[in-house]
Parts: sequence; C-alpha cells; structure tokens
Amino acid sequence: MGEFEDELKLKMHELAKGVYAVTRSFPKDEIYGLTSQLRRAGISVALNYIEGYARFKKKIKLQFYETSYGSLKETKYLIFFCHSEHLVDNEDYQDLMRKSDDIGKMLWRLMQPLRDNGDHDV
Repeated sequence: MGEFEDELKLKMHELAKGVYAVTRSFPKDEIYGLTSQLRRAGISVALNYIEGYARFKKKIKLQFYETSYGSLKETKYLIFFCHSEHLVDNEDYQDLMRKSDDIGKMLWRLMQPLRDNGDHDV
C-alpha cells in the first residue's frame, strides 16, 4: 500500500477501535441492538476498503470503496443517535466524528479517479 492508503487504513482502524471502546459501556439490553449494529458498521468501513484495495478492476474496486463510504455514513449516524440517547459522551462523540470526517474526505478523494476512467484494470 502507498503512504496515503496506509494512512487511510490506520484511520479506519482507529475508528473501529474507538467504536468498540465506546460500545463496551452500552447497556446490556443493547448487545443485539445498537451495540451490534454500530460495531458491524464501524468494522465494515475498513473491511470493505481493504477488500476493494485488493481488487484489480476499477469498477469492482470502486464498488467496495462506495460500500465502505456507505458504512461510514451509517457509522456516523449511529454515533450521532447514540450521542443523542446519552450513550456516547461529548468527548468520544467529537473524536469519533472527527475521525469519520477525515476518513470520508480521504475515501472520497480515492474514489474520484475511479469514477472518471471506465472499467480497466488498475
């Protein structure tokens, strides 16, 4: 991976770790609800990015990156919702949203050239 891709993967890893950290304190009755949903969405950001990175066809690579971006948006909303329900404190909320915003910008920049160039091998 290049330097940009390594930085993006590290940010995604930190987001997933942050999501797992905040959900540890969620009520036990949310284990199959918000806890599970937020964790799955948070880890999906990195998993889809990594799978896309390993693909050679631009169209398929873009599809995985777009899925990663969609998972990021899902994660952001769940963090917002959990904060509004007082499950995530202000400090964690700001930290996770900042990380999410950084990832979103980087992922968007990575997707743009793939949208412009048809379906050729990378």
